Amino acid sequence: MSGLEGVRELFPITQELVYLDNAHQAPLSSLVRRELDRFYDDAEWRAGPKEKWAIRVEEVRVALAAFLGTTPDTIAFTKNTSEGVNIAATTLPWRPGDNVVLMAGEHANLAYGWMHQRRNGLEVRVVPAASEGADGETFRPVVDAQTRAVAVSHVAYDTGQRNDIASIGRLCADRGIPLVVDAMQSVGVFPVEAEGVDWLAAGCHKGLLTPHGLGFVHRAPRFAELVPTYVAAASIEGSPHDPEVSFDTEIALSLTARRLEIGNLNYAAIHALGASLDLIGQVGLATITERVLALGDYLDGELAPLGVEPIGPTRRDRRSHIRVLDLPGTGWQDYLADRAIRVTEVRDRVRVSFGLFTAEEDIDALVRAIGDRLRHGALGN
Repeated sequence: MSGLEGVRELFPITQELVYLDNAHQAPLSSLVRRELDRFYDDAEWRAGPKEKWAIRVEEVRVALAAFLGTTPDTIAFTKNTSEGVNIAATTLPWRPGDNVVLMAGEHANLAYGWMHQRRNGLEVRVVPAASEGADGETFRPVVDAQTRAVAVSHVAYDTGQRNDIASIGRLCADRGIPLVVDAMQSVGVFPVEAEGVDWLAAGCHKGLLTPHGLGFVHRAPRFAELVPTYVAAASIEGSPHDPEVSFDTEIALSLTARRLEIGNLNYAAIHALGASLDLIGQVGLATITERVLALGDYLDGELAPLGVEPIGPTRRDRRSHIRVLDLPGTGWQDYLADRAIRVTEVRDRVRVSFGLFTAEEDIDALVRAIGDRLRHGALGN
């Protein structure tokens, strides 16, 4: 397979729904389903060959690291984005009176991990939202000598704006401040380079096309010696499966980001991630990026005769696979669901989001449904 030819057929949901909700969760592809079936066959018929699964974990860790432009020793598997953010918030060194800087409107799972540390004396500073996307200048006015981190989403979940991580990274590097990036809405859809980012957290159930319950965190090599809040056998240097404890020796944490992992991992979802990375690699990330931007252009053009103009960034280099529609009336999500069109309402607006399987015919169906409701005036209260 090369490019997008045949990709839509790998997502059976497209036969049943107009699926425009990838920013909420990706549907399973048949390739991922087959990999999960193989995993569960092993579990059913061989009662869990854990050693085999552990080998697969490291293979997928290598593939994920290559996808992010980093090395496997910087990658730890987590449950989700919020776990990765909390690892950063509790592991990075700071003292009472220090501060972290975020942007208004951020997703709760980026904000709460830092807000929880206010009880220990961390100040959470907030800069105004930047409608065309944030860059280094967005954060510069409030960064000072007590700033210990800047935390920002690569793509905003509620507007689709794509923030200029490179520019923010340069500001942080100049000030010696760690940059923490939530890549939940961008990884697998847009290039997410670990270089220049000190902590990168994401879940895998959106652009990386896996089931829920798997995420990852990348931490830059310069933070390799930081001590995590929690440890387990998996965090220790040597065999992560050795249950024997020697109480006479100091705990020797792993020299890699594996020191951030505790307990058994989500082996099934890691198998699924391996299949997803293969699929994304065959299609080409650049192809996916251009496809979702082109679909946004197409949607904008089709909505124009209806007098509907998506909100969010106007610049193409600041847009993403998410387009947000401020439609009149209420009940749009239910109305569209009745017509087998799936979207999500976010802050009383309709969020439309594309995946590598989305086609123009999906947008045509959406626009027809919107036009029908606007013309008939059945807009709720």
